[in-house]
Amino acid sequence: MKLDPKHTQKAAVAVLGSATLLTLTALVFIIVFVLQKGLPVLSWAFLTGSPQDMGRAGGIFPAIVGSVSLTVLAVLLAAPLGVGTAVYLTEYTRESRLTVLIRFGADCLAGIPSIIFGLFGFILFVTIMKMGWSLLAGSLTLALMILPTIIRTTEEAIKAVPLSYREVSYSLGATRWQTVHKVILPNALPGILTGVMLGVGRALGETAAVIFTAGSSLRMPASVFDSVRTMAVHFYLLAREGISPENAYGTAAALIIAVLSVNLLAYWMMNRMVAKRA
Repeated sequence: MKLDPKHTQKAAVAVLGSATLLTLTALVFIIVFVLQKGLPVLSWAFLTGSPQDMGRAGGIFPAIVGSVSLTVLAVLLAAPLGVGTAVYLTEYTRESRLTVLIRFGADCLAGIPSIIFGLFGFILFVTIMKMGWSLLAGSLTLALMILPTIIRTTEEAIKAVPLSYREVSYSLGATRWQTVHKVILPNALPGILTGVMLGVGRALGETAAVIFTAGSSLRMPASVFDSVRTMAVHFYLLAREGISPENAYGTAAALIIAVLSVNLLAYWMMNRMVAKRA
């Protein structure tokens, strides 16, 4: 039976619209629920104070410092490697079984559960390399976790740069490297930043891999070899042990606000870059 194209069009719009509405409703419900529970707990004293009595009282400042330091160090380690790998795969190699295998491996790594990365990081960095539960071991593990995302998003951003840009650059006598860093990377920068920000969001919210590698110390870290506790881990421990549901919701609210702020800042920066190049 042949369906009327107009009816098919209406059915497709209805199904797609319903899927979008359902997705947005779920996201808004989660954010509103956590903020409704957590915002009354947030205060300047809570954000800048140290936890007391295992988190039943006090604030979350060491957890904020732990989250920021762990995420920044992980991104600093992963971004150059990821962007460099993507540039090499797209600009310096031809399509072959090796490149297909590398991309397949990156896609597989992106889908591996974080607890597997945590166990790997625990065995390699904490036990074999004797780093202990530390900021450095956690950052290296998180860097491995976000590396596939940065590689694949950077690759797609570089491929989106029109081929004519490369042809014009080569016709003017530029080398391949000059074309890459003066033409391709600047034009692919918004897409590259998107991949990096996705990595930041995943690193900020990660729990399992961090517990296995960075530990859960409530003290303020003094070096990269000190154990740290992130906001996600702090929330998990407070909620799982029933130590303080109120402070757990306050920590979750602070974490959501931090992730939303980072994403809004990234979109603002990307829009400004696109506007300057327009």
